[in-house]
Amino acid sequence: MAALKYAGLDDTDSEDELPPGWEERTTKDGWVYYANHDEMKTQWEHPKTGKKRRCAGDLPYGWEQETDDKGQVFYVDHINKRTTYFDPRQAFTVEDVQHKPKRYDANTPALEILQGRDLSDRVVVITGANSGIGFETARSFALHGAHVVLACRNKTRANEAVGLIQKEWHKSRVEAMNLDLASLSSVKEFAEAFKAKNLALHILVCNAAVCTQPWKLTEDGLESTFQICHLGHFYLVQCLQDVLRRSAPARVVVVSSESHRFTDLVDTCGKVDLALLSPAKKDYWSMLAYNRAKLCNILFSNELHRRLSPNGVSCNAVHPGNMMYTSIHRSWWLMTLLFNLVRPFTKSMQQGAAASVYCAVAPELEGLGGMYFNNCVRCPPSAEAQSEAAAAGLWELSERLVREKAGAGAL
Repeated sequence: MAALKYAGLDDTDSEDELPPGWEERTTKDGWVYYANHDEMKTQWEHPKTGKKRRCAGDLPYGWEQETDDKGQVFYVDHINKRTTYFDPRQAFTVEDVQHKPKRYDANTPALEILQGRDLSDRVVVITGANSGIGFETARSFALHGAHVVLACRNKTRANEAVGLIQKEWHKSRVEAMNLDLASLSSVKEFAEAFKAKNLALHILVCNAAVCTQPWKLTEDGLESTFQICHLGHFYLVQCLQDVLRRSAPARVVVVSSESHRFTDLVDTCGKVDLALLSPAKKDYWSMLAYNRAKLCNILFSNELHRRLSPNGVSCNAVHPGNMMYTSIHRSWWLMTLLFNLVRPFTKSMQQGAAASVYCAVAPELEGLGGMYFNNCVRCPPSAEAQSEAAAAGLWELSERLVREKAGAGAL
Protein backbone atom coordinates (compact mmCIF):
# COMPACT_ATOMS: atom_id res chain seq x y z
CA MET A 1 0.00 0.00 0.00
CA ALA A 2 2.82 2.35 0.85
CA ALA A 3 4.40 1.75 -2.54
CA LEU A 4 1.14 2.55 -4.26
CA LYS A 5 0.72 5.68 -2.16
CA TYR A 6 4.13 7.05 -3.04
CA ALA A 7 3.68 6.12 -6.68
CA GLY A 8 0.53 8.20 -6.70
CA LEU A 9 2.36 11.16 -5.21
CA ASP A 10 5.08 10.87 -7.86
CA ASP A 11 2.47 10.90 -10.63
CA THR A 12 0.83 14.00 -9.13
CA ASP A 13 4.13 15.81 -8.84
CA SER A 14 5.05 15.06 -12.43
CA GLU A 15 1.80 16.44 -13.83
CA ASP A 16 3.16 19.96 -13.86
CA GLU A 17 6.20 18.94 -15.91
CA LEU A 18 5.81 20.04 -19.52
CA PRO A 19 6.07 17.51 -22.37
CA PRO A 20 9.08 17.79 -24.72
CA GLY A 21 8.81 20.76 -27.09
CA TRP A 22 6.64 22.85 -24.75
CA GLU A 23 7.59 26.11 -23.05
CA GLU A 24 5.88 28.09 -20.28
CA ARG A 25 5.48 31.83 -20.84
CA THR A 26 3.57 34.73 -19.26
CA THR A 27 1.54 37.66 -20.52
CA LYS A 28 1.99 41.29 -19.55
CA ASP A 29 -0.60 40.78 -16.79
CA GLY A 30 1.10 37.70 -15.36
CA TRP A 31 -1.14 35.03 -16.85
CA VAL A 32 0.66 31.84 -17.82
CA TYR A 33 0.35 30.36 -21.31
CA TYR A 34 2.05 27.45 -23.03
CA ALA A 35 3.93 27.39 -26.34
CA ASN A 36 4.23 24.21 -28.39
CA HIS A 37 7.33 24.68 -30.56
CA ASP A 38 6.70 21.49 -32.56
CA GLU A 39 3.22 22.52 -33.68
CA MET A 40 3.89 26.28 -33.52
CA LYS A 41 0.84 27.06 -31.37
CA THR A 42 0.02 28.49 -27.95
CA GLN A 43 -2.73 27.81 -25.42
CA TRP A 44 -3.85 28.95 -21.96
CA GLU A 45 -4.35 25.46 -20.48
CA HIS A 46 -1.47 23.31 -19.20
CA PRO A 47 -0.99 20.51 -21.81
CA LYS A 48 -1.20 17.82 -19.10
CA THR A 49 -3.48 19.13 -16.37
CA GLY A 50 -5.72 21.36 -18.49
CA LYS A 51 -5.53 24.00 -15.76
CA LYS A 52 -5.00 27.74 -16.14
CA ARG A 53 -2.49 29.49 -13.91
CA ARG A 54 -1.31 32.99 -13.16
CA CYS A 55 1.70 34.49 -11.41
CA ALA A 56 1.15 35.60 -7.84
CA GLY A 57 2.38 38.89 -6.45
CA ASP A 58 4.53 41.67 -7.88
CA LEU A 59 7.87 41.40 -9.62
CA PRO A 60 10.86 41.17 -7.24
CA TYR A 61 12.70 44.38 -6.44
CA GLY A 62 14.97 45.44 -9.30
CA TRP A 63 13.02 43.61 -11.99
CA GLU A 64 11.17 45.26 -14.88
CA GLN A 65 8.83 43.91 -17.55
CA GLU A 66 9.41 44.72 -21.25
CA THR A 67 8.07 43.55 -24.62
CA ASP A 68 10.22 42.55 -27.61
CA ASP A 69 9.60 43.32 -31.29
CA LYS A 70 7.45 40.20 -31.65
CA GLY A 71 5.20 41.23 -28.77
CA GLN A 72 6.62 38.64 -26.37
CA VAL A 73 7.15 39.66 -22.76
CA PHE A 74 10.65 39.48 -21.27
CA TYR A 75 12.14 40.54 -17.93
CA VAL A 76 15.07 42.76 -17.04
CA ASP A 77 16.99 42.14 -13.82
CA HIS A 78 18.64 45.53 -13.27
CA ILE A 79 20.54 44.40 -10.20
CA ASN A 80 22.31 41.48 -11.90
CA LYS A 81 22.32 43.13 -15.35
CA ARG A 82 20.60 40.32 -17.23
CA THR A 83 17.43 39.61 -19.23
CA THR A 84 15.26 36.52 -19.44
CA TYR A 85 11.97 35.37 -20.90
CA PHE A 86 11.24 33.47 -17.71
CA ASP A 87 8.92 35.35 -15.34
CA PRO A 88 10.63 35.31 -11.92
CA ARG A 89 7.18 34.98 -10.34
CA GLN A 90 6.50 31.65 -12.08
CA ALA A 91 7.81 29.83 -9.05
CA PHE A 92 4.75 31.16 -7.23
CA THR A 93 1.92 30.56 -9.72
CA VAL A 94 -1.56 29.87 -8.45
CA GLU A 95 -4.35 27.94 -10.09
CA ASP A 96 -7.06 29.90 -11.86
CA VAL A 97 -10.09 28.40 -10.16
CA GLN A 98 -13.31 28.84 -12.11
CA HIS A 99 -15.83 30.80 -10.06
CA LYS A 100 -19.12 32.45 -10.81
CA PRO A 101 -18.73 35.72 -12.76
CA LYS A 102 -17.27 38.38 -10.50
CA ARG A 103 -19.61 41.16 -9.49
CA TYR A 104 -18.51 44.73 -10.04
CA ASP A 105 -19.86 47.98 -8.64
CA ALA A 106 -19.54 51.77 -8.82
CA ASN A 107 -16.00 51.66 -7.41
CA THR A 108 -14.63 49.21 -9.97
CA PRO A 109 -12.11 50.68 -12.43
CA ALA A 110 -12.11 49.50 -16.04
CA LEU A 111 -8.60 48.07 -15.74
CA GLU A 112 -9.74 45.71 -12.98
CA ILE A 113 -12.38 44.24 -15.28
CA LEU A 114 -9.70 43.59 -17.91
CA GLN A 115 -7.17 42.09 -15.48
CA GLY A 116 -5.65 38.99 -17.04
CA ARG A 117 -7.36 39.55 -20.40
CA ASP A 118 -5.41 39.31 -23.63
CA LEU A 119 -7.21 41.42 -26.26
CA SER A 120 -4.50 41.25 -28.91
CA ASP A 121 -6.97 39.65 -31.33
CA ARG A 122 -9.57 42.41 -30.91
CA VAL A 123 -10.22 45.60 -32.92
CA VAL A 124 -12.08 48.35 -31.07
CA VAL A 125 -13.57 51.64 -32.30
CA ILE A 126 -14.55 54.27 -29.72
CA THR A 127 -16.21 57.58 -30.58
CA GLY A 128 -15.26 60.68 -28.61
CA ALA A 129 -12.19 58.95 -27.21
CA ASN A 130 -9.76 61.85 -26.93
CA SER A 131 -10.79 62.78 -23.37
CA GLY A 132 -12.82 61.77 -20.32
CA ILE A 133 -14.56 58.41 -20.17
CA GLY A 134 -13.89 57.69 -23.83
CA PHE A 135 -10.15 58.16 -23.35
CA GLU A 136 -10.05 55.85 -20.33
CA THR A 137 -12.05 53.27 -22.27
CA ALA A 138 -9.58 53.45 -25.15
CA ARG A 139 -6.58 53.40 -22.82
CA SER A 140 -7.88 50.35 -20.96
CA PHE A 141 -8.38 48.35 -24.15
CA ALA A 142 -5.03 49.44 -25.63
CA LEU A 143 -3.07 48.48 -22.52
CA HIS A 144 -4.47 44.98 -22.87
CA GLY A 145 -3.31 44.54 -26.45
CA ALA A 146 -6.35 45.53 -28.51
CA HIS A 147 -6.04 47.51 -31.74
CA VAL A 148 -7.93 50.67 -30.77
CA VAL A 149 -9.23 53.39 -33.09
CA LEU A 150 -10.05 56.75 -31.50
CA ALA A 151 -12.84 58.18 -33.68
CA CYS A 152 -12.90 61.89 -32.87
CA ARG A 153 -13.98 65.24 -34.29
CA ASN A 154 -10.77 67.03 -33.25
CA LYS A 155 -7.89 65.14 -34.89
CA THR A 156 -5.23 67.17 -33.05
CA ARG A 157 -6.59 66.27 -29.62
CA ALA A 158 -7.11 62.69 -30.72
CA ASN A 159 -3.45 62.43 -31.77
CA GLU A 160 -2.42 63.85 -28.40
CA ALA A 161 -4.50 61.15 -26.70
CA VAL A 162 -2.82 58.51 -28.85
CA GLY A 163 0.57 59.87 -27.77
CA LEU A 164 -0.37 59.61 -24.09
CA ILE A 165 -1.35 55.95 -24.44
CA GLN A 166 1.76 55.08 -26.46
CA LYS A 167 3.93 56.87 -23.92
CA GLU A 168 2.44 54.64 -21.22
CA TRP A 169 3.06 51.50 -23.29
CA HIS A 170 5.12 51.95 -26.44
CA LYS A 171 3.87 48.66 -27.93
CA SER A 172 0.22 49.71 -27.80
CA ARG A 173 -1.67 49.60 -31.10
CA VAL A 174 -3.73 52.76 -31.11
CA GLU A 175 -4.56 55.29 -33.82
CA ALA A 176 -6.77 58.32 -34.39
CA MET A 177 -9.28 58.81 -37.20
CA ASN A 178 -11.46 61.80 -37.97
CA LEU A 179 -15.18 61.47 -37.24
CA ASP A 180 -17.63 64.35 -36.81
CA LEU A 181 -21.00 62.97 -35.76
CA ALA A 182 -22.61 66.33 -36.54
CA SER A 183 -21.96 65.62 -40.21
CA LEU A 184 -23.47 62.59 -41.92
CA SER A 185 -20.97 62.97 -44.75
CA SER A 186 -18.14 62.79 -42.20
CA VAL A 187 -19.66 59.61 -40.77
CA LYS A 188 -19.71 58.05 -44.22
CA GLU A 189 -16.12 59.14 -44.92
CA PHE A 190 -14.96 57.62 -41.62
CA ALA A 191 -16.69 54.32 -42.39
CA GLU A 192 -15.15 54.15 -45.85
CA ALA A 193 -11.68 54.97 -44.49
CA PHE A 194 -12.04 52.33 -41.78
CA LYS A 195 -13.18 49.68 -44.25
CA ALA A 196 -10.21 50.51 -46.46
CA LYS A 197 -7.94 49.28 -43.66
CA ASN A 198 -9.42 45.77 -44.05
CA LEU A 199 -9.70 45.36 -40.31
CA ALA A 200 -12.26 43.39 -38.35
CA LEU A 201 -14.47 45.20 -35.84
CA HIS A 202 -15.16 43.28 -32.66
CA ILE A 203 -16.17 46.12 -30.34
CA LEU A 204 -17.83 49.44 -31.21
CA VAL A 205 -18.37 51.86 -28.32
CA CYS A 206 -20.76 54.71 -29.15
CA ASN A 207 -19.46 57.04 -26.45
CA ALA A 208 -19.42 60.58 -27.88
CA ALA A 209 -22.03 63.03 -26.60
CA VAL A 210 -22.72 66.70 -25.94
CA CYS A 211 -24.79 68.29 -23.17
CA THR A 212 -26.14 71.75 -22.28
CA GLN A 213 -25.34 73.08 -25.74
CA PRO A 214 -27.02 76.26 -27.01
CA TRP A 215 -29.50 75.63 -29.82
CA LYS A 216 -27.66 74.97 -33.04
CA LEU A 217 -28.40 73.22 -36.32
CA THR A 218 -25.90 70.86 -37.89
CA GLU A 219 -24.91 71.07 -41.55
CA ASP A 220 -27.66 68.48 -42.12
CA GLY A 221 -30.26 70.84 -40.69
CA LEU A 222 -30.96 68.96 -37.45
CA GLU A 223 -30.62 70.02 -33.82
CA SER A 224 -27.03 69.25 -32.83
CA THR A 225 -27.58 67.37 -29.54
CA PHE A 226 -29.96 64.92 -31.23
CA GLN A 227 -27.66 64.32 -34.20
CA ILE A 228 -24.39 64.00 -32.25
CA CYS A 229 -25.79 61.78 -29.49
CA HIS A 230 -28.09 59.63 -31.60
CA LEU A 231 -28.43 60.03 -35.35
CA GLY A 232 -24.69 60.19 -36.07
CA HIS A 233 -24.17 56.95 -34.13
CA PHE A 234 -27.19 55.38 -35.83
CA TYR A 235 -25.70 56.09 -39.26
CA LEU A 236 -22.24 54.96 -38.13
CA VAL A 237 -23.57 51.54 -37.16
CA GLN A 238 -25.50 51.27 -40.43
CA CYS A 239 -22.31 52.00 -42.36
CA LEU A 240 -20.27 49.46 -40.37
CA GLN A 241 -22.82 46.71 -39.82
CA ASP A 242 -21.37 44.53 -42.60
CA VAL A 243 -17.97 44.65 -40.86
CA LEU A 244 -19.57 43.85 -37.51
CA ARG A 245 -21.39 40.86 -39.00
CA ARG A 246 -18.22 39.61 -40.64
CA SER A 247 -16.35 39.95 -37.32
CA ALA A 248 -18.99 38.15 -35.23
CA PRO A 249 -19.20 37.56 -32.40
CA ALA A 250 -19.11 41.35 -32.09
CA ARG A 251 -20.52 43.81 -29.57
CA VAL A 252 -21.85 47.35 -29.71
CA VAL A 253 -21.99 49.41 -26.51
CA VAL A 254 -24.09 52.59 -26.45
CA VAL A 255 -23.36 55.08 -23.66
CA SER A 256 -26.64 56.47 -22.35
CA SER A 257 -27.52 58.10 -19.02
CA GLU A 258 -29.97 57.94 -16.14
CA SER A 259 -31.22 61.24 -17.60
CA HIS A 260 -33.27 59.17 -20.02
CA ARG A 261 -35.83 58.69 -17.24
CA PHE A 262 -36.99 62.31 -17.29
CA THR A 263 -38.60 62.57 -20.72
CA ASP A 264 -40.38 60.76 -23.53
CA LEU A 265 -40.34 60.92 -27.33
CA VAL A 266 -43.91 60.30 -28.41
CA ASP A 267 -46.67 62.73 -29.29
CA THR A 268 -50.32 62.56 -28.21
CA CYS A 269 -50.94 59.94 -30.91
CA GLY A 270 -48.24 57.67 -29.49
CA LYS A 271 -45.78 58.19 -32.37
CA VAL A 272 -42.14 59.26 -32.11
CA ASP A 273 -42.21 62.96 -32.87
CA LEU A 274 -39.35 64.64 -34.77
CA ALA A 275 -40.49 68.02 -33.40
CA LEU A 276 -39.54 66.76 -29.93
CA LEU A 277 -36.17 65.37 -31.05
CA SER A 278 -35.11 68.29 -33.25
CA PRO A 279 -37.12 71.25 -31.94
CA ALA A 280 -37.23 74.81 -33.20
CA LYS A 281 -35.16 77.36 -31.30
CA LYS A 282 -38.18 78.72 -29.40
CA ASP A 283 -39.02 75.24 -28.07
CA TYR A 284 -35.47 74.26 -27.18
CA TRP A 285 -34.18 73.50 -23.68
CA SER A 286 -30.68 72.04 -23.59
CA MET A 287 -31.16 69.59 -20.70
CA LEU A 288 -34.41 68.28 -22.15
CA ALA A 289 -32.69 67.78 -25.50
CA TYR A 290 -29.95 65.79 -23.76
CA ASN A 291 -32.49 63.67 -21.85
CA ARG A 292 -34.32 62.83 -25.06
CA ALA A 293 -31.08 61.95 -26.85
CA LYS A 294 -30.14 59.59 -24.01
CA LEU A 295 -33.55 57.92 -24.26
CA CYS A 296 -32.88 57.52 -27.98
CA ASN A 297 -29.63 55.74 -27.10
CA ILE A 298 -31.40 52.98 -25.17
CA LEU A 299 -34.21 52.56 -27.70
CA PHE A 300 -31.63 52.37 -30.50
CA SER A 301 -29.55 49.84 -28.57
CA ASN A 302 -32.55 47.60 -27.96
CA GLU A 303 -33.71 47.69 -31.58
CA LEU A 304 -30.17 47.20 -32.90
CA HIS A 305 -29.79 44.06 -30.79
CA ARG A 306 -33.13 42.73 -32.00
CA ARG A 307 -32.10 43.22 -35.63
CA LEU A 308 -28.43 42.15 -35.54
CA SER A 309 -28.26 39.49 -32.83
CA PRO A 310 -29.22 36.73 -35.33
CA ASN A 311 -25.97 37.66 -37.12
CA GLY A 312 -23.82 37.41 -33.98
CA VAL A 313 -23.80 41.13 -33.11
CA SER A 314 -25.10 42.01 -29.63
CA CYS A 315 -25.76 45.45 -28.19
CA ASN A 316 -26.26 46.89 -24.71
CA ALA A 317 -26.65 50.40 -23.29
CA VAL A 318 -24.84 51.71 -20.21
CA HIS A 319 -24.92 54.55 -17.71
CA PRO A 320 -21.32 55.55 -16.86
CA GLY A 321 -22.03 57.51 -13.65
CA ASN A 322 -23.78 60.54 -12.20
CA MET A 323 -22.42 64.08 -12.59
CA MET A 324 -18.99 62.95 -13.73
CA TYR A 325 -16.45 65.69 -14.43
CA THR A 326 -15.95 65.36 -18.18
CA SER A 327 -15.87 67.99 -20.92
CA ILE A 328 -19.51 67.26 -21.77
CA HIS A 329 -20.74 70.21 -19.68
CA ARG A 330 -18.34 72.81 -21.06
CA SER A 331 -21.00 74.75 -23.02
CA TRP A 332 -22.77 76.17 -19.94
CA TRP A 333 -20.95 77.92 -17.10
CA LEU A 334 -23.64 77.04 -14.54
CA MET A 335 -23.33 73.31 -15.23
CA THR A 336 -19.53 73.58 -15.12
CA LEU A 337 -19.80 75.18 -11.67
CA LEU A 338 -22.18 72.46 -10.48
CA PHE A 339 -19.94 69.68 -11.81
CA ASN A 340 -16.95 71.26 -10.04
CA LEU A 341 -18.83 71.32 -6.73
CA VAL A 342 -19.77 67.62 -6.87
CA ARG A 343 -16.49 66.44 -8.42
CA PRO A 344 -14.97 65.13 -5.13
CA PHE A 345 -17.99 62.84 -4.64
CA THR A 346 -18.29 61.31 -8.12
CA LYS A 347 -16.57 58.49 -9.96
CA SER A 348 -13.15 58.76 -11.55
CA MET A 349 -12.91 58.48 -15.34
CA GLN A 350 -11.53 54.94 -14.91
CA GLN A 351 -14.59 53.98 -12.89
CA GLY A 352 -16.83 55.66 -15.43
CA ALA A 353 -15.30 53.59 -18.23
CA ALA A 354 -15.95 50.34 -16.38
CA ALA A 355 -19.55 49.83 -17.56
CA SER A 356 -18.60 50.17 -21.24
CA VAL A 357 -15.63 47.83 -20.81
CA TYR A 358 -17.72 45.30 -18.89
CA CYS A 359 -20.41 45.13 -21.58
CA ALA A 360 -17.74 44.89 -24.27
CA VAL A 361 -15.81 41.91 -22.84
CA ALA A 362 -17.72 40.10 -20.05
CA PRO A 363 -17.85 36.38 -21.00
CA GLU A 364 -21.23 35.99 -19.30
CA LEU A 365 -22.72 38.53 -21.74
CA GLU A 366 -21.65 36.71 -24.90
CA GLY A 367 -24.61 36.83 -27.28
CA LEU A 368 -26.80 38.67 -24.78
CA GLY A 369 -28.11 42.19 -25.36
CA GLY A 370 -31.02 44.56 -25.37
CA MET A 371 -30.21 45.42 -21.75
CA TYR A 372 -29.30 48.51 -19.74
CA PHE A 373 -26.44 48.54 -17.21
CA ASN A 374 -25.70 50.95 -14.36
CA ASN A 375 -22.51 50.42 -12.32
CA CYS A 376 -21.86 47.21 -14.30
CA VAL A 377 -25.16 45.76 -13.05
CA ARG A 378 -28.21 45.18 -15.21
CA CYS A 379 -31.14 47.34 -14.14
CA PRO A 380 -34.51 48.20 -15.69
CA PRO A 381 -34.60 51.45 -17.68
CA SER A 382 -37.69 53.66 -17.79
CA ALA A 383 -40.96 52.29 -19.14
CA GLU A 384 -40.52 54.51 -22.22
CA ALA A 385 -37.08 53.00 -22.86
CA GLN A 386 -38.60 49.51 -22.81
CA SER A 387 -41.25 50.32 -25.41
CA GLU A 388 -40.77 48.13 -28.49
CA ALA A 389 -43.13 50.39 -30.44
CA ALA A 390 -41.05 53.48 -29.60
CA ALA A 391 -37.83 51.66 -30.52
CA ALA A 392 -39.25 50.61 -33.89
CA GLY A 393 -40.66 54.08 -34.48
CA LEU A 394 -37.32 55.75 -33.69
CA TRP A 395 -35.53 53.35 -36.02
CA GLU A 396 -37.95 54.11 -38.86
CA LEU A 397 -37.62 57.86 -38.28
CA SER A 398 -33.82 57.62 -38.15
CA GLU A 399 -33.68 55.70 -41.42
CA ARG A 400 -35.90 58.31 -43.08
CA LEU A 401 -33.75 61.19 -41.81
CA VAL A 402 -30.55 59.55 -43.04
CA ARG A 403 -32.03 58.98 -46.49
CA GLU A 404 -33.26 62.58 -46.66
CA LYS A 405 -30.07 64.17 -45.38
CA ALA A 406 -27.38 61.84 -46.71
CA GLY A 407 -29.01 60.74 -49.97
CA ALA A 408 -31.16 57.88 -51.19
CA GLY A 409 -28.24 55.44 -51.28
CA ALA A 410 -27.06 56.22 -47.76
CA LEU A 411 -28.51 52.99 -46.27
